Amino acid sequence: GLQLSHCVGTSSLSPTGPWRSGGPCKMKRVRTVFKPEQLERLEQEFLKQQYMVGTERVDLAATLHLTETQVKVWFQNRRIKWRKQSMEQKAAKLSQFGVIQPASADSTDSKDPEEDTVDVEL
Repeated sequence: GLQLSHCVGTSSLSPTGPWRSGGPCKMKRVRTVFKPEQLERLEQEFLKQQYMVGTERVDLAATLHLTETQVKVWFQNRRIKWRKQSMEQKAAKLSQFGVIQPASADSTDSKDPEEDTVDVEL
């Protein structure tokens, strides 16, 4: 779940949501720490399908006692990890056969516009 941290040296302002604000502190989201059971279920669902949308996402969030946004962001981040691992495996296979990949290969990948919101929660 979410853990809120307080800014050091601020008055009795209470943070709203997962963001902290007020005083000299910068806006900073507190990282969500998932329980092992939640991660196991999220990984199981990811193996079935890489995109979780609509009522499936709402139902999964409710089952895991998470917000829909937390589930959405977890899937976004997991897709990025999955793509990175796929690229590394592909590069390893190519290097095995003596084929060298250009360094700019990562920047030419097509991206899902939704991926631009990675690791942002409201």
